[in-house]
Amino acid sequence: MKKLRVRTVILSDIHLGTVDSKVREVNHFLRHMRCEKLILNGDIIDGWQLKRNGQWTKAHTHFIRIVLKMLEKRDTQIVYLRGNHDDILSKFLPLEFENLLVVDEYLHEGVKGRYLVLHGDVFDTVTKNFVFLAHLGDWGYHALLAINRAYNVWRSWRGLEYWSLSRAIKARVKSAVSHVSNFEEHIADLARARNCAGVMCGHIHTPADKMLGNIHYLNSGDWIESLTAVVEHWDGRFQLLEYADFLKEFPMPEGDAPADGLEAADLETDTSPAQGLDAARAESPVI
Repeated sequence: MKKLRVRTVILSDIHLGTVDSKVREVNHFLRHMRCEKLILNGDIIDGWQLKRNGQWTKAHTHFIRIVLKMLEKRDTQIVYLRGNHDDILSKFLPLEFENLLVVDEYLHEGVKGRYLVLHGDVFDTVTKNFVFLAHLGDWGYHALLAINRAYNVWRSWRGLEYWSLSRAIKARVKSAVSHVSNFEEHIADLARARNCAGVMCGHIHTPADKMLGNIHYLNSGDWIESLTAVVEHWDGRFQLLEYADFLKEFPMPEGDAPADGLEAADLETDTSPAQGLDAARAESPVI
C-alpha cells in the first residue's frame, strides 16, 4: 500500500460519536500516513453529542483501533489534547503512558522552531464562560448540518457538487468573520508571549496556514466539513492538506476497509517505499 511519510500529523475536530463525522474519510487518511508523531488536537470524541443523541458506529471504533495500532506497532508518539467537546478529560490531566500523552497544552519541537499546540477553546468566551449558550450553539450547528445534509442530497440528484451551508454563512456573516479574526489574534499573542515560532490549534473549524506578524498560525480544520490536516515534513515545512487533494494520489477503493476491523496492511510492519504528494516526494526521505 502506498504511504505518505512525514514527521508529524496534526488532526482536530473529528467529532466521533456524531452522524456528521467523516470518520470513513479520516480512517482512509490515517491508513495511508506514516509519521513519528500524531497530534490529536481536541474534539476527537464529541462527548456533548454522545450525552444527547449521538451515534457511535463500528467505523468510529475503527478509528480508535487505527490510532492504537500506530502506537503499538509503529512506535508512533500520540499526543491527545483536550477540547471542549471532550472536556471530561480535564479531571484526569495530565496523563502519560509510554508514547501516549494526554494534556491541555503541548510544546512541539519542530525542525524550524517551537510550536505551541492547544485546541483553542480557552479563547472562546462563550465556551469558557457561558456553557449553556455553548451547548445551545452546538445544537444549532448540528441542526444546520442536518439541513445541509438534506440540501446536498437534492444537489447530488441534480449532479451538483457538495456545498456547505454553514461555511457559507460563516464566511458572509460579519460577526462570524470577526470572531475568527479575534480568535486568531489572541492565540497568536499567546504563542508570542511563550516565545514560540508558531501555534497549532483547531476549535473554529476554519483551516489556515499563514503568518500573523512573526507567528506562524496553523489551524488543522475539522473532519465535519473542511476535511483537512496539517503535516510537518522532514525538512521542517508545514503543509495544510485537503482530503480532496489527498484522494487524487491515494484514492479510496470501492467499499473501503471493513468498518469492523483493520486491513492486514494496518497490522503489518510497513516496508514499502515512500510515495506521496509532490511536495513530500521531493524532500521527505524514507523512514
